[in-house]
Amino acid sequence: MSEFITPDLCDAYPEVEVLEPMFNNYGGKESFGGEVVTIKCHEDNSLVKENVDKPGHGKVMVVDGGGSLRNALLGDMLAEKAAKNGWEGLVINGCIRDVDVIMETPLGVQALATNPRKTEKKGIGEMNVPVKFAGVHIAPGMFIYADNNGIIVSEKALTMPE
Repeated sequence: MSEFITPDLCDAYPEVEVLEPMFNNYGGKESFGGEVVTIKCHEDNSLVKENVDKPGHGKVMVVDGGGSLRNALLGDMLAEKAAKNGWEGLVINGCIRDVDVIMETPLGVQALATNPRKTEKKGIGEMNVPVKFAGVHIAPGMFIYADNNGIIVSEKALTMPE
């Protein structure tokens, strides 16, 4: 997928929603975008683990961890599986770990912070449900774009202006 520049997308598509600036860019791909697949989970990344094994071409996994900073919802092994299966990236309302490896992985990753503690796998969470964080409602089938400038959400797929 091509590179996205969120300020240019905001200028060309003023109807987009912009997430509050609380995320950090950790992935090997600084710019990414695609169709939203949502996961809602709290301190349990079972559904993240399950979904990185599925094909993700053209898709971005949006993980609403409730903003918890107590443990990491993504680590190096899951990030590498996501990249191998074609996911464009992940936006995580929570923490990640194994940052040095993730920065070398060809995957977009934006998250609130880092925490070395893993989650317990209890199989708790919801797939493809609307979520709201950082002041924006995000639903499956919407489109999300992220770079070092921020994260934007759109009802439709966007193309970079010429």
